[in-house]
Amino acid sequence: MEKILEADANTVSQRSSSSSVVALAIKGNKKSKYVVQWALNKFVPEGMIIFKLIHVYATIKGVPTPLGNVIPLSQVRNDVATAFKKEVEWQTNQMLLPFKRLCEQRKVHVDVVLIESDDVAIAITEEVAKGAITKLVVGASSRGIFKSKQKGISMKISVSTPRFCTVYAISKGKLSIRQSDMPIDGSIVDDASETSLSSSSSSNYTSTSQTESASVSSYAGLHSSSLATQRFQALSSINNICIHDLTSDGKLLLEQILDRYNSNLQVNFLFDHLFYQAKLNLELEKLRIELRHVEGLHVVAQSEKVEASRKLNDLSKKRSEESIKMKEIIAKEEKAKEFAKLEIEKYQDASREAVYMKECAEREAVERKETEMKVIRATKEKEKLEGALSGNILQYRKFTWAEIVSATSSFSEDLRIGMGAYGTVYKCNLYHTTVAVKVLNTNGNRESKQFQQELEILSRIRHPNLLLLLGACPDHGCLVYEYMENGSLEDRLLRKNNTCPITWFERFRIAWEIASALAFLHSSKPEPIIHRDLKPANILLGRNLVSKIGDIGLSTVLHSDNLSTMYKDTAPVGTLCYIDPEYQRTGLISPKSDVYAFGMVILQLLTAKPAIALAHKVETAIEGGNLTDILDPEAGAWPFKETLDLALLGMSCAELRRRDRPDLKDQVLPILDRLKEVADRAQHSASTVTIKSKPPNHFICPILQDVMDDPCVAADGYTYDRKAIDKWLEENDNSPMTNIALPHKHLIPNYTLLSAILEWKSAES
Repeated sequence: MEKILEADANTVSQRSSSSSVVALAIKGNKKSKYVVQWALNKFVPEGMIIFKLIHVYATIKGVPTPLGNVIPLSQVRNDVATAFKKEVEWQTNQMLLPFKRLCEQRKVHVDVVLIESDDVAIAITEEVAKGAITKLVVGASSRGIFKSKQKGISMKISVSTPRFCTVYAISKGKLSIRQSDMPIDGSIVDDASETSLSSSSSSNYTSTSQTESASVSSYAGLHSSSLATQRFQALSSINNICIHDLTSDGKLLLEQILDRYNSNLQVNFLFDHLFYQAKLNLELEKLRIELRHVEGLHVVAQSEKVEASRKLNDLSKKRSEESIKMKEIIAKEEKAKEFAKLEIEKYQDASREAVYMKECAEREAVERKETEMKVIRATKEKEKLEGALSGNILQYRKFTWAEIVSATSSFSEDLRIGMGAYGTVYKCNLYHTTVAVKVLNTNGNRESKQFQQELEILSRIRHPNLLLLLGACPDHGCLVYEYMENGSLEDRLLRKNNTCPITWFERFRIAWEIASALAFLHSSKPEPIIHRDLKPANILLGRNLVSKIGDIGLSTVLHSDNLSTMYKDTAPVGTLCYIDPEYQRTGLISPKSDVYAFGMVILQLLTAKPAIALAHKVETAIEGGNLTDILDPEAGAWPFKETLDLALLGMSCAELRRRDRPDLKDQVLPILDRLKEVADRAQHSASTVTIKSKPPNHFICPILQDVMDDPCVAADGYTYDRKAIDKWLEENDNSPMTNIALPHKHLIPNYTLLSAILEWKSAES
């Protein structure tokens, strides 16, 4: 007997030191936070507390679709249903995390219990019974879990929860308590004000303003009472324990209590009687729980019946509306199918056409490559030069008068290389670069106007076949150009100073280059430019006989308000034999005036004869079949057919009437393109020099000090290799040659120089 009592004492000690479990039924909204905080403030000071956060969510019966429909679980794959359930559980856990953290901050162990059920009260009741939970807290957070009212849910939970559990209901700042009939731990005293959950269950609640008496009376009082009283009190206390705990721990508690009364009671008799009575009371308690549960279900069923009736009417209306919408959707779907069918047919047609076009493109790849290169080159030149022309900043460098005087050795006669009616040209060096300085006569208004005209035009436009303006000294009427080593076309045609003759294929190329530059001037934006003084003396040749038009000072800008693209000039200018006859007769100038002068230049390229009466001579020779007799024999073996085509083109350009002359861009340039290709092939065949030679200086990039691969002109007027100048401009805003700030960073490809470099490399290979 002593061993039994010792085991009973140990069991009681273990139960008194074990943790107490408090369950909180929450929904997870903002109001649930107050329920959790209230429970923490209420129960945490008591000692070892374990919180259970119970959350009931609706039974998953289907999987939603993106269109808003729900597919029953029986109609989806098992893996899809499982994945959806896990997703719902994960989202629910994420929702309850803030409440779990509240408990962990108070160093309270918390377990989260997720229950999938359509009946909140039954689910919570079963969890309370299964876990033998003695304290359950419900609140406003349980409202609306299944769109039910707070009081109905609270009442249902209160009715169906086992009697050994104390229920705390919190709603709108008020606390209602349903005391347990048989509390295990009698040490708790609730001091909050109590409000009954419902009139039907008011008898199950006691006011918390009164202190609760201990569930098991002190043992001193039991010893002082009579035997009948002792037996009744012992049976009552043991009965309360046996109803809820028939395990080995419960038996040990019984033995401890019986040990306290062993002087007056017979142990064997009490054990037999108490276990029988405990079993009977347990059955009665189960029946009472089931009865309260059924009553609660009846109340809920009545309210849900009314709600279901209303929902049924709403669903009926929605069903009719959805039926109408479904018919509309079906009609739209049919239209969409028809549209999709048409789109598929269009796509198939487009695919077949794309395949055909691809095959055609492959067959024409060789010819298209050359054409694309020309188009790309022309487009880039046009875009770059139009962009430069449309700018408002004059793109040239200003030189001081002292620099000009110093470079020309005070305008030494030894450095003079030319003299004209409008000024004198000197060859000199500026900043380690050979240049040509033109000092205009500024005695009259006409010369001053010519200077401003040439400065404005050349500072705004760039073209590989226009003489490049490097800078100017505006105060003294000085213009600084790039130096052209081979002088003017007129001097070379006349073999001045016994210079080498120009071959026929180089003359073909020069004609094409001059036409390209004229077409560029005529198509410049925003207004076209007419040269008005085109002649061989104003066409300069570089080191590789690359031609460039100079002397832009007499040019005229046709303004956009002149719809006839002609300009009335009361004081005709130009050079005799190159002036448009209609311009002399009417004073009206147009782009066709430059076409006339260009025709005369072509005839001089063919014959190397003076311009006076040249058109008549060529016409007579063509009509008499004696064209070869008047061709320049120094040019080599002229190809007869191509030479005849060029002579006829020159004659058509030199027609007396403006309307009989061809259009420069649409009619002249296509013919010259074809003749240039013939000339390029002939020049390539004639390039038989194999001796390695030093590259010309203008082939060398000032930055790399090597032959350029892709020459282009920068805003300072110098030519650089594109990669080198691009890298320079990434880090600098000034010129690498002059160290002066650049007005912009646009680069203009120098295709003429590139062609010369490629020819030199081909000859050297």
